[in-house]
Amino acid sequence: MYHVVIGVDDNEERAMTCARAVADLPGDAAEKRVTVIHSFTDNPSGASASQLASVRDATEYLEEQGLEVEVNESSGDPAEQLLDAARDADADLIVVGGRKRSPTGKALFGSVTQTVILNADRPVMVAGELD
Repeated sequence: MYHVVIGVDDNEERAMTCARAVADLPGDAAEKRVTVIHSFTDNPSGASASQLASVRDATEYLEEQGLEVEVNESSGDPAEQLLDAARDADADLIVVGGRKRSPTGKALFGSVTQTVILNADRPVMVAGELD
């Protein structure tokens, strides 16, 4: 079974881009297992990851494609949480969404995608835009 971990933030479009990329991976849907993870950096309302539209949409799409899906949530630095989840699950692939950021934005605020790419100990696929 090929295990994919997808990091999903609050953006529904990026979440769906990642979900479609995973569904399009070679092989039968029955041979793939997906863990969708969302890391809360601030959650004053106490929401669960499954209540977020981005997580719910991606999960529903993957299930409609016949993939086995699990949702995990964590709190803290999203890149670290995603890398830890992939390592703990011994995932075969990490999938993250790309987005355009200015060089100054990257330097000042960092990038979850960039951090995951640079620190992953397994393959990383970036779905969507990356400048």
